[in-house]
Amino acid sequence: MNDPTPSRLDVPLLVVDGANVVGSVPDGWWRDRRGAAQRLRDRLAQLAEPGLDVLTGPIEVVLVVEGRARGIASVPAVTVVEAPASGDDTIVDVVGDHPRRRRVVVTADRELRARVTELGAEILGPSSIPR
Repeated sequence: MNDPTPSRLDVPLLVVDGANVVGSVPDGWWRDRRGAAQRLRDRLAQLAEPGLDVLTGPIEVVLVVEGRARGIASVPAVTVVEAPASGDDTIVDVVGDHPRRRRVVVTADRELRARVTELGAEILGPSSIPR
């Protein structure tokens, strides 16, 4: 019997640089970093099933948060990973932990882009996440 549910390896992994994406729009996020990260998490949750224009769903979504954005919970459609120190290092670790999957990282950070593309990840800019 064929299981219609895709295996974990078949589901693309979207890794979101929370600080970079939140910081890409000057909407007052600096007054409430945790609240801004929660709003981003909730927007990302809506993408898990349909995916993005360039990344067909379903997708697994990981949101990496750091600093004062820590302390938000994961939801069924988004796993929140708290960076113990550098958010970039944590993103590289998440990408490296899944070498056999399609991995797409959302960030505008040039250094981070270089690090994760060396691991085979694809890149999307912050504007790829609908507002």
